[in-house]
Amino acid sequence: MDRTQKEATIAALQSKLQDTGLVVVTHHLGLTVKEVTDLRAKVRAAGAGFKVTKNRLARRALQGTQFEGLDGLFKGPTAIAFSKDPVAAAKVVADYAKTNEKLKIVGASLGTQILDAEGVKALASLPSLDELRGRLVGMIQTPATRIAGVLQAPGGQVARVLAAYAKKDDEAA
Repeated sequence: MDRTQKEATIAALQSKLQDTGLVVVTHHLGLTVKEVTDLRAKVRAAGAGFKVTKNRLARRALQGTQFEGLDGLFKGPTAIAFSKDPVAAAKVVADYAKTNEKLKIVGASLGTQILDAEGVKALASLPSLDELRGRLVGMIQTPATRIAGVLQAPGGQVARVLAAYAKKDDEAA
């Protein structure tokens, strides 16, 4: 890789990190190409990204970003997972690491806060942003449905009473 390619790689990684809320650093010693491809597909499906990195280039790309604190984690065969959603990348990587022992979580950075492997696993156990939005919409809709039911009930009762009187009058006549 010549100097211009290295500079382009660093610039591309820095631009990806500008819109990122979470960066997870992993070791992937022994993962096959098929396993890495499978992991990338799962990460992409969650709206995140996964990139095998050269340590020196990754450290240079982290300079000047909120993730500079991760600098010391880049030793050995590293890859990073990143996402805007503070849970998505952590959730996918942690789930994959449970089923494949070749992938190890080293640490992460949630904004400027550095997390260890246990912190990443704890973060992965939280519901994603989309799940929280769904729950919130469900909670908002439930009271509205109840209100509509309560408002409709008296009108329905009045209609049943009037129908009963009308039926009674028809029978009497």
